[in-house]
Amino acid sequence: MRRTRAVRGVAVLVVLVLALAGLAGAVGALSAGAATAPDAPAAVVDDPAVEAPEAPAATPAPTPSPSSSPAPSPGPTVAPTPRPTGQPEPEPVPTSPATPEPTPTPSTEPSPSPSPTVVTPPQDDAGSTTRRFFTPPAVTTTTTPWGQLLGALAVVVAGAVAVVAIATRRSRTAAATAAAAPDEDDAPTAPLTAPASPADVLRLLVAAGEAMVDAGHTVSSVADELEEIATAHGLTGTETVVLPTALLVSVPDGSGVATAVVSAGRRPLLLHQVDDLTDVLRDATSGTHPPAAVRARIAFLRAATPPFGALARLGGYLMLSVGLAALLGGTWVDLLVAGGLGLAVGAVQLVVAPTSGNLEVVLTVATAFAVSAVVLLLGRVVPELGVLPSLVAPLVLFLPGGLLTTGVIELATGQMLSGAGRVAAGTMQLALLAGGIVGAAALVGVPAVDLDAQSTALGPVTPWLGVALFGAGTVVFRCGRPRTIGWVVLVLAVAYGAQVLGDALFGGVLSALVGALAMTPVALAVARFPSGPSPLVSFLPAFWLLVPGALGLVGVTSLLEGDSGGLSTLVTTAATMVAIALGVVVGLAAARSLPGRVRLRRTGVPAALAPDLADGSGMV
Repeated sequence: MRRTRAVRGVAVLVVLVLALAGLAGAVGALSAGAATAPDAPAAVVDDPAVEAPEAPAATPAPTPSPSSSPAPSPGPTVAPTPRPTGQPEPEPVPTSPATPEPTPTPSTEPSPSPSPTVVTPPQDDAGSTTRRFFTPPAVTTTTTPWGQLLGALAVVVAGAVAVVAIATRRSRTAAATAAAAPDEDDAPTAPLTAPASPADVLRLLVAAGEAMVDAGHTVSSVADELEEIATAHGLTGTETVVLPTALLVSVPDGSGVATAVVSAGRRPLLLHQVDDLTDVLRDATSGTHPPAAVRARIAFLRAATPPFGALARLGGYLMLSVGLAALLGGTWVDLLVAGGLGLAVGAVQLVVAPTSGNLEVVLTVATAFAVSAVVLLLGRVVPELGVLPSLVAPLVLFLPGGLLTTGVIELATGQMLSGAGRVAAGTMQLALLAGGIVGAAALVGVPAVDLDAQSTALGPVTPWLGVALFGAGTVVFRCGRPRTIGWVVLVLAVAYGAQVLGDALFGGVLSALVGALAMTPVALAVARFPSGPSPLVSFLPAFWLLVPGALGLVGVTSLLEGDSGGLSTLVTTAATMVAIALGVVVGLAAARSLPGRVRLRRTGVPAALAPDLADGSGMV
């Protein structure tokens, strides 16, 4: 079994690496095609040099020079007329233009026309002897200031040290607790309870599976967790079919099979509910709690009051909008506009939170249209306004960054049905947002501003403040536990710092891989603390921070506007999603070297992604 998981994990890594290489090659081909287009006019510039020899065709012009010799014939009028004669002789002036005389002199100089033959094309031949870079290393072309790079390196190193220290401390604490625990022979024995009936276990599996799907777990992790719960309660041979919108569970019941089907994914859980669900699942897999009690706890967490009220959540959306605008390089004007629009969008989401599918589609398009119209109108009046930070920041929670990344991870693990469904749903969400933006642009018009251009950052510390605001605002708006805010900000800071370093070393696409790779072990280590959030709570804001959704929004919008560059941006978005998935996979594999044990299946990522990490208890 362990060898099979190792083979599956290696196969997943190979597939992701090949997919990332193919997408990177596609991006390079598109950029190379764009680069060769401006080179074509350069060859045409040599043609005017060939036309220069046409100047000797004017050599017959010297023939008027003898006609000027009769002009001196009025020589008898010597002294009075030499200067006045310039007035009576306007007619010879056209016949003896001074221009023909300069023409012979340049005609002699074009003769060294071999100079055009020494044009730059021989440099291509010379390049064969002295090899030059077609694409220079990313580190030589990066525009990131050294101060920001050093700050990012310090944050990543501090995060790595913290991960090792946390893991070591927790493992020592666990060892000391185990040593101080009484022997099993001396421990009091609890009365044996009757095994749960298959019907009770089936109801528990349905409730737990539906809650996990609503929390955003991958379908593989849901299936693994349900199988472990059934085994803990004495049922083997359980079969599950998990989809993003449905759940089917079958358990053996005597000589037959009991089956239950339920729809799922329609009541998304808030972050505090995701945290509570992690604790409930841990107790469910222990097998020491009756199924009815576990189901009651799941129902209780669904009905629990959020830790933040409506006004606090509205302030949280304001914070995350301002933070993301700062991350995108916005000016003070951009931060003000993003904050004001964030308040409006947050209020709309709170008022129209429980919506049906049709109304949610209308809400998405209408919100994108209204925000785009306001930003484009302000762009006419305020020339300092940056369109991208002011436009993307208020719409950030509409962007399907987590949905797209989870879909790519599921595709990599062989869950083609659910993975393709999530990717298609995320793409449709981007199309709806882009449709609203394009509609507003058609109605209002687009000012003379580059949509992809970023404004000058307010300073080297501004992006880090933006990370803190974004993390805190996301936790508040999505109703996470207040004690988890600091941990989430730590995970996001490590992800952003690693992304900055990755951008300087490998370029934009692979920077997401480096960010996800550094973020995953930190999220797993943070989850070991009693006050730490579950890894899934840290993953979701990090997926938004790595911004595959924002890239896709820019690409779809450009494509709908007829810009061919939008296709290149969409390919870059796909490569970024694959890079994030590969980073999470490698990060989970790196967690093997950490001392102690980490919850794996309850991270929301399938156990197959980390070969040899899982033992019988679902821990690593």
